[in-house]
Amino acid sequence: MSGTDETLTAIIERTLELCRAAGASSAEVSAGSGQGLVVSVRMGELERLEHERDKGMRVTVYAGRRKGSASSTDFSDKALQNTVRAAMAIANNAGADDCAGLIDPDYIAKECPELDLYHPWDLSPEAAGELALRCEDAAREHDGRINNSDGASLSAYAGSHAYGNSHGFIGGWDWSNHAIDCTVIAEQNGNMQRDGWYSRARDKNDLEDVAAVGRTAAARTVARLGARKLSTRNVPVIFAAPVAGSLFSAFIGAISGGALYRRASFLLDRLGEEVFAKHINIHEQPHIPKGIGSAAFDADGMATRPKPLVKDGVLQSYLLSAYSARKLALPPTGNAGGVHNLIVESGAEDLPALLKLMGRGLLITELIGFGVNQVTGDYSRGATGFWIEDGERQFPVEEITVAGNLLEMYQKMVAVASDVECQRNIQTGSVLIENMAVAGE
Repeated sequence: MSGTDETLTAIIERTLELCRAAGASSAEVSAGSGQGLVVSVRMGELERLEHERDKGMRVTVYAGRRKGSASSTDFSDKALQNTVRAAMAIANNAGADDCAGLIDPDYIAKECPELDLYHPWDLSPEAAGELALRCEDAAREHDGRINNSDGASLSAYAGSHAYGNSHGFIGGWDWSNHAIDCTVIAEQNGNMQRDGWYSRARDKNDLEDVAAVGRTAAARTVARLGARKLSTRNVPVIFAAPVAGSLFSAFIGAISGGALYRRASFLLDRLGEEVFAKHINIHEQPHIPKGIGSAAFDADGMATRPKPLVKDGVLQSYLLSAYSARKLALPPTGNAGGVHNLIVESGAEDLPALLKLMGRGLLITELIGFGVNQVTGDYSRGATGFWIEDGERQFPVEEITVAGNLLEMYQKMVAVASDVECQRNIQTGSVLIENMAVAGE
């Protein structure tokens, strides 16, 4: 570890020393620090400029099988002592939990692969403002029907993350995260529509050109003008890549240890069973260079590794922390804190080819609200998008609701397009589902 990480390493070492002195049988500490710049503009004027700097640490102590946690944003020695004291007070008054405790030493990460996550952007406020203005100007100039704006913003962050425990493990990495986004408003014949676009990356050189982001935001907004409602019907549905990830977010939640040991998952006891269509393959790739979700180890300090989650439609693995693994009497999977780069394998078809394959149906480009029951899998969300005939967009639609059951939707996935959205932890292309209920007027 280097740079700021050396400070975090010292904080972790000192905190673990204090935990031992306070009588903890074991302990773990996570710490982080970061700084960044956010600039927002609207209608050609600077609206917001913020410099952000933050740091924090969290300590968890164990008194046998009793657990206590406390956190602090103050790294002074007195603050560390007070934080450990508070955690011990909680542990000493907590009930025993046979599943509590550090991960077994055999699972601890032995080394941290280089993941190329740190690309700080030395950007002045003036330069950041100019880039945001260029983005918004490109959107506003793209089409005469763009008559208002929610603005454009640029953010540039960099920081460090570290974790250590009383098994003797301390590790961490530096990281960066940059983004540009723009949202504008268009009007035609009294009808107003709003939409936007963004680009996000670890490295500024991997961001889309700011003017291209603005033009895409404008094109998406103008395309929604003249939106209509649909009558209620059952039709094939395509979830465009930027929203298709939400289908797999629900899948992640359903195979996560907390939902499973609480028996609050529609995929309970489905390990080894076919839960997706036979051609669907999903895997975790935690070591992708510059990946948004890449991590050398999880929140327990367990080494991450690539693994299949779904193979030929069959569920291969749950996502388990040390605690949830003990609750379920299964081995941990290196997923304390979540999944690291979920990859949904795509087919050869691009989105236009997927529209041709569907022929007639609904293309969803935005989802509204949250309507997923993780226990039953029932799914119902507001949506906007486009009505498709003969594989071509006919007109935009709005004020509709799409509904189904996630397990049935997974098993009726006809194809995943090649237009993979790589700017998030879940990477998937557009998804065609054989049939869903669409409620309209």
